[in-house]
Amino acid sequence: MSHKITGPSNYYQRKLVRDLWKTKRRIWRKLSKKISGPKRNRVEANLKRINNKTKSNDIIVIPGKVLGVGELEHKLTIACLNCSKSAKQKILESGSELISIEELMEKYPDGKNVKIFH
Repeated sequence: MSHKITGPSNYYQRKLVRDLWKTKRRIWRKLSKKISGPKRNRVEANLKRINNKTKSNDIIVIPGKVLGVGELEHKLTIACLNCSKSAKQKILESGSELISIEELMEKYPDGKNVKIFH
């Protein structure tokens, strides 16, 4: 019986998981574990929920998908795996910044002031 490979089947997500783990920072390793877990356990966050749980100028990373239900009333920096078209449009209209997790990792290598949204 051969060993079954688990984790994301997407090449870019597997690479992201490895890169996050190599940093040896607690926040990036925690994020790596969340992304490498089952897809059914990933976060799907609506803008309304993000708006209610964050403050102005927060930096958040979402190990899943951002959905476009609701509005953002303050500026944020959001990094996520996926984002719906309507969510992307609403995020940019609110003056917030939407970046990839790789860009966030380069911008904040030590992970200070970055929050994992769950």
